[in-house]
Amino acid sequence: MMRREGLIIVSFLVVLFASQDVFSGKTPIELLVLKVAPDGWALIDAPETFTRETLFEHIDGQADLFLEYGFEKSVFTIYRNVNSSEDKIDVDIYDMGNPLQAFGVFSRFRHEESTAGIGLDSSLGDRYALFYKGKYFVVLQATDSNASTLKRLAQEIESRISDNSAPPKEIAYFPKSGLKPGSIEYFPYGLLGHQFLGRGFKASYVEKDETKTDAKTMSEGRDFHLFLSIFENSQEAMNALRLLREHLFKKGRVAEGISTQFGPDALTGVDPYQGKTIVAHKGPYLVGAVGFEQDKDGEQRLAELMNEVK
Repeated sequence: MMRREGLIIVSFLVVLFASQDVFSGKTPIELLVLKVAPDGWALIDAPETFTRETLFEHIDGQADLFLEYGFEKSVFTIYRNVNSSEDKIDVDIYDMGNPLQAFGVFSRFRHEESTAGIGLDSSLGDRYALFYKGKYFVVLQATDSNASTLKRLAQEIESRISDNSAPPKEIAYFPKSGLKPGSIEYFPYGLLGHQFLGRGFKASYVEKDETKTDAKTMSEGRDFHLFLSIFENSQEAMNALRLLREHLFKKGRVAEGISTQFGPDALTGVDPYQGKTIVAHKGPYLVGAVGFEQDKDGEQRLAELMNEVK
């Protein structure tokens, strides 16, 4: 039989290791669930945990998207208004493996007009709240309008996440001028619909229509995009640029003999789906602008992006 002193030591080590997990950002996902709900709300059932093998049982229509972004594990629970059995809030906490993948799936769901100051980035509406922090992506959905309760729940869950990793560095590369709020997205593969462009970021910008004369319409315009495609090394990036050139030769148009400020490897032309295109090579990246009408708009924003890429 183990002596009392041995039991004390074992108990101390269990607590110590658990504490180290909490402070190192390795808190078990189940511990992020609020067992004590806000006033007026109650936890209905014990939280359910889902893995890569069982996620389809929970979100069949969206499971593939989460798996593409590196989903590892999630926990789901429901809170109910004690005064109304029909008033409920569903909470999903997803472990996406790392901050880049958490941002990626968050970027595909967020709404641009309603940031809430929760986590690394967030989105809040009357019936939903989304945020990501560290490797976690959190979704709250209400049956009725409950913006204040949603925000309070989200803030309390956020406070339990000890993963204080920084957001993906590439987000800061995109110039702020003309950037549409909430438009930066990360794609794990097939950027701009091209498999050879691999993974990377895309952001939307507003191109002002200088043919308009009144203030309102001058401030409005069509969207175009900047993108940043990420490769393992410079040679892989050059190979992708070659494939893009071949694509434009076959499907669109390549502008030959045009000198640009983006170096001798820069590609200019017209993509049949994206419109006007400029793509430059910088180290392990391809950096591009697509869909602009005024050349100076695309070139100016692309130059700003390239200047920030490290």
